[in-house]
Amino acid sequence: MSKEPVRTRRRGAELETALLEAAWDELLACGFERLTYEAVAARAGTSRAVLYRRWPTKRDLVLAALSRKAPPVPNEPPDTGTLRGDVIALLRFVVRQMAELAPVRQVLAAEQESDTELSAYLASRNRGPGGDWMRTVLDRAAHRREIDPTASLPDRLVALPVVLVLHALLMARRTPSDADLEEIVDLLFLPLVMLQQSPDH
Repeated sequence: MSKEPVRTRRRGAELETALLEAAWDELLACGFERLTYEAVAARAGTSRAVLYRRWPTKRDLVLAALSRKAPPVPNEPPDTGTLRGDVIALLRFVVRQMAELAPVRQVLAAEQESDTELSAYLASRNRGPGGDWMRTVLDRAAHRREIDPTASLPDRLVALPVVLVLHALLMARRTPSDADLEEIVDLLFLPLVMLQQSPDH
């Protein structure tokens, strides 16, 4: 017979912090699919009703825990001094970030094509590495004259390296190796970027 959780009197921010810490710890322990309100409540030393009042669905609870506990995304991409180095460093960052979110990879994959608050949150985390960051990396390369500063690169090409990494992580459920990242950059991305350059560059 399971024991009732030991409950303490907490309110407001203190209670919410304890609940989200418990939810995150439960995600780390068992993943999204096996997470239950009962287990989170037991970890937090409270009742299921307290959780349901704040987060009526498991998706809501996971979103709140992700928002609180997920590692922050820096404002700027890595700067190694070369286009190739920058792109590989950016892809390594994406792999590390997704490894830190591994306990909820199933829900991440399921939410990629959904129009929900959780998918919007995930998209906001991917927007930097997938688009804005890569544009910054390419702007730096253009400033260094590694690539043609007048060339206009399509959005799909700019996002390609990160899209391929996310596909491996979320759809194939495989963590790309450094050799995989170098293959994406050297055999796919950089040759396609160079095809967009003017003949006299």
